[in-house]
Amino acid sequence: MARQLRAEQTRTTILTAAAELFDRHGYESTSLSDIVEHAQVTKGALYFHFAAKEDLAQAIMELQSRAARQVAAEMDARGQSSLEALIRTTFGITRLSVEGPIPRAGLRLATGGVVIRPPLRHPYTELLDIATRKLLGAAKESDIHPDVDAEAAAHSLVCFFVGTRVVGRSLEPVARQPRRVAEMWHIMIRGLVPVPRRARYLALATQLERELRAV
Repeated sequence: MARQLRAEQTRTTILTAAAELFDRHGYESTSLSDIVEHAQVTKGALYFHFAAKEDLAQAIMELQSRAARQVAAEMDARGQSSLEALIRTTFGITRLSVEGPIPRAGLRLATGGVVIRPPLRHPYTELLDIATRKLLGAAKESDIHPDVDAEAAAHSLVCFFVGTRVVGRSLEPVARQPRRVAEMWHIMIRGLVPVPRRARYLALATQLERELRAV
């Protein structure tokens, strides 16, 4: 049991070190030797858990995907309106990126041309599915204009959300992400939500941004 626990701890250490380097320098510019040095493990320990750098990337993206799905499931379970659940989901995913390197590295890997092996789905596909489902629900709940194309709006939202994080990675500290997500939602809400319901969701985005900055 103790040996198994040590093995799991070593695996986590390697994954975290790889994620930090992938996020900081990119996949192509990070070598296995870099990861071994950063994790302070032996090459034998690394190869015991991961046969190749591609396996590390896959494991990181799997962890990111699992965490994002968990955030979405938690919001679904709260019985909120569809639009509120979607807004809270994006802030929840942002919080993961602010707090840890694995979600940040997962995004960089997904945008860096790393091949995603089945059965893992591309994170953009997962985000599109979540956003489309929630916007269709919001249309039924009259929280967005009835003539909004939910699939097109979901695509624009995902591009906006991912693009904000990709651009921010190069220009700003990661702690700035909550503010950028709030700005994104203030623009999206004004375009999607009827005036009588708009104030509620604008206030929600502002509240979530403040809560996340305070963490």
